[in-house]
Amino acid sequence: MMKFNFKSHCPIVLLLWVGLVTNAQQQLPEWKPGYLDIHHINTGRGDAAFLVFPDGTTLLVDAGDMSETHPRTTSSRNAKLMPSRSKTAPQWIVDYIHQFLPKNQERKLDYALITHYHDDHFGEVDALRKFASGGYQLTGIMEVGTHIPIKKLIDRGFEYPINLKDPKVQAEDRFSKDTYGMIATLKEYWKFIDYQSNKVGLEHEALLVGSSDQIKLNNSPQKYPTFSVRNIASNGNIWTGYDNSYFPLFKIGEYPGENPLSNVIRIDYGKFNYYTGGDIAGIDGLGQTDINSLESHVAPVIGPVDVATLNHHGNRNSQNPYFVRTVRPKVWIQQNWTADHPGEEVLRRITSKQLYPGERDIFSTIMLQGTKDVIGGRLDQYKSQQGHIVVRVYEQGDTYDIYVLNDASEEREILSKHGPYTSR
Repeated sequence: MMKFNFKSHCPIVLLLWVGLVTNAQQQLPEWKPGYLDIHHINTGRGDAAFLVFPDGTTLLVDAGDMSETHPRTTSSRNAKLMPSRSKTAPQWIVDYIHQFLPKNQERKLDYALITHYHDDHFGEVDALRKFASGGYQLTGIMEVGTHIPIKKLIDRGFEYPINLKDPKVQAEDRFSKDTYGMIATLKEYWKFIDYQSNKVGLEHEALLVGSSDQIKLNNSPQKYPTFSVRNIASNGNIWTGYDNSYFPLFKIGEYPGENPLSNVIRIDYGKFNYYTGGDIAGIDGLGQTDINSLESHVAPVIGPVDVATLNHHGNRNSQNPYFVRTVRPKVWIQQNWTADHPGEEVLRRITSKQLYPGERDIFSTIMLQGTKDVIGGRLDQYKSQQGHIVVRVYEQGDTYDIYVLNDASEEREILSKHGPYTSR
């Protein structure tokens, strides 16, 4: 935790000095060239992570936005919209990006990555949504991309393992009776892509499994040769660890649901490694480790990392023992929005010294009262249970700090600082 200690023989000078220094240090110090900043934004409506690469290239991973018409969303089971209801979740994401975008840099996102097509990751249409001039409803990534241009939008594509644009597929019960309207939202998403492609030159691509140059430094790549973003998995296709080759976990026509199809990436900067994998999981319906799950297959390709986001928000079907033992991060980050997360058994696994030795710190963007009532004192193992979580990796990736910012304030001042951590 940050501690401010000042000594002076003059009380008046002391008060002025403390006031000035405290105010100066309340805000996150500005990003500088050479820093890798990873901001996990809490809106209470799903995942959103804003990244600034060492040369200023920017990436947004997901833009969750749940319908305000669902009783679930406004119940005590789910988080409140943060910091207030004066803006939509995507508008708060844009507001956050504006605050932490590098100074004197063009107002744009170089990349946006959608892990999969669930509302808490890319948006959800409903009767309350406004329409953009392009004729699509404003929700999730569509609203973010309307307010701040996106140069390249990457998702998992639409044709594999099933063709989501096929009317026959859309008519199947699992989609036509979906209360969260994934296909309806996708139709607005496709309108958004077409309109933005014509208006601002948006490039749209499916994630290329195995690639390390689809998402890359755009400004000064020669200055940071140890930085890379590796595409690990998409649609159940998993990188082998060699060249750009991969193997498929699912067959054409086999649809396991959206979560196992999530896009998975690893970011490397010198010795530092960061992992994020959407909603993949690794525990079967009987509560046992699923050796054929996405987690089990991607774990050896990912390897040990310094910082990892919890798969599927820490849902009880995630973080199987093999995955935890293999990736063994120093820092776990939970992007949360519901009292269902984390599952207590997940917390037991990620804190287990039997699975891997050494200390590890856990941070969550929010912890709801229902979770606290059920799990109780075990949650004291978290370093922070509320706020935006910023990983700041310093030049060459040797060390990093974790900042927790106030998600109830539009100023987003620092609540606590943790570190320095030494990369592996």
